[in-house]
Amino acid sequence: MSQSNDSVIRLNPADNLVIALTDLPSGAQPGGLEVATTQAIPRGHKIAIQPIAMGAQVIRYGQIIGQALADIPAGAHIHSHNLGMGPHSNDYAMGSESHALPALPARAFMGYHRADGQVGTRNYIGILTSVNCSGSVARFIAEAAEKDPVLSAMPNIDGFVPIVHNTGCGMSGVNEGYDTLMRTLKGYARNANFGGILLVGLGCEVMQVPDLVGQGRLRPDGNFRYMTIQQTGGTRATIAAGLKVLREMAEVASKTARAPAPVSKLIIGLQCGGSDGYSGITANPALGHMSDLLVQMGGTTILSETPEIYGAEHLLTRRAVSKEVGDKLLERIQWWEDYTARNGGEMDNNPSPGNKRGGLTTILEKSLGAVAKGGTAPLVGVYKFAEPITTAGFTYMDSPGYDPCSVTGQIASGATMIIFTTGRGSVSGYKPSPCIKLATNTEMYNRMAEDMDINCGDILTSGVSIAAKGAEILEKVIAVASGERTFSEELGFGGAEFVPWQIGAVM
Repeated sequence: MSQSNDSVIRLNPADNLVIALTDLPSGAQPGGLEVATTQAIPRGHKIAIQPIAMGAQVIRYGQIIGQALADIPAGAHIHSHNLGMGPHSNDYAMGSESHALPALPARAFMGYHRADGQVGTRNYIGILTSVNCSGSVARFIAEAAEKDPVLSAMPNIDGFVPIVHNTGCGMSGVNEGYDTLMRTLKGYARNANFGGILLVGLGCEVMQVPDLVGQGRLRPDGNFRYMTIQQTGGTRATIAAGLKVLREMAEVASKTARAPAPVSKLIIGLQCGGSDGYSGITANPALGHMSDLLVQMGGTTILSETPEIYGAEHLLTRRAVSKEVGDKLLERIQWWEDYTARNGGEMDNNPSPGNKRGGLTTILEKSLGAVAKGGTAPLVGVYKFAEPITTAGFTYMDSPGYDPCSVTGQIASGATMIIFTTGRGSVSGYKPSPCIKLATNTEMYNRMAEDMDINCGDILTSGVSIAAKGAEILEKVIAVASGERTFSEELGFGGAEFVPWQIGAVM
């Protein structure tokens, strides 16, 4: 239970610090501090409420966020100058806190029903590329389609999305990086927010179009075509052929109209970016409450960003429905420890300069706040990047902490909507899946109101409860799933945020 006044908040009785809710000058002594601040403290930053000896644990959320690098007197600013990660170990206690949540009455949204039983929240036609070398031609085809009077007159089509990336060649064709890209491209082709897919390759790339197509159909509805620029006859011939194919696919896709569907058909990616000291207090736990509500109605949510749950993975293994699920998560953690080590990095590199300006210090602190997005529901499945999500409920998909890359994996895994919390003010969108932005603090929300869909800062400024905010987010989810456009959609985001995870040498 948190304790707060207008100036500081203590998140757990075990904490040896409080969080400043406003900029505090040196010598300030708000309620919750027994001594005055020894220096100016920016809002969102940490203040010691008791002396902390060098080497002692620093506690936030009732959890260890690091070790004191020097003696920290009461009233002092706790940040990068005196707080480090230090060694840490966790009791994973597999499944010890895995308790099914009670079912809630079903809710419905208006979605696009697909042949495989999935239901989309949008009805785009995608121009998917096998390699960067076909990226410009894919954009040219999409631009021609947007201007085409025949296509613009067709109902129920949300638009044409070129899915362009920076890889597909100059890589091994037999390693983990190749397999990851293959999963990602296939996952996008099958996402329920696409009513049709045109695959465009160059012809000589490592990621060959015939290998992507394989022995079966990429889409169960058969609304799929492919071509290569070299075989079709060059740029102009491919644009003309592509436009003709899009007209044929749009005829099929336009026949699908929105119809009622249970929210159990929703698959939602949970994301945070540009995090600050408020993320783990307001928007992330509110999103976690929404995640629980959706899971209680049979829906699916996906937590990701493995470097940003590092140090808090024990909170997830305790919620695993089986030892097998918990072990899968730990295997991904161990993979990342090896991956960062062999590439000259370390897991505590993750908090960005913007995160630190917002009050976060170590990856342990950031991870504890990030995990709050996942609510309290049992963890029912752990998946590799872009693997299809096959289990309903609260799930985990491995990914980097880099937001566009992580979201790309979630959409490839089946996410038909993204909910993105931000404290610093991240701006982005992710076609074909609409993105709802949650602001962690009111000051940023007011400054960037044209980018933020919901303000969660009123949890602190107006006393709105986490539960009430979670319920508000759920109502927004249902409205957006039924066709209401988010601010990122209105602004036109989504053309540059497809970022497959590149693993391995570029040759």
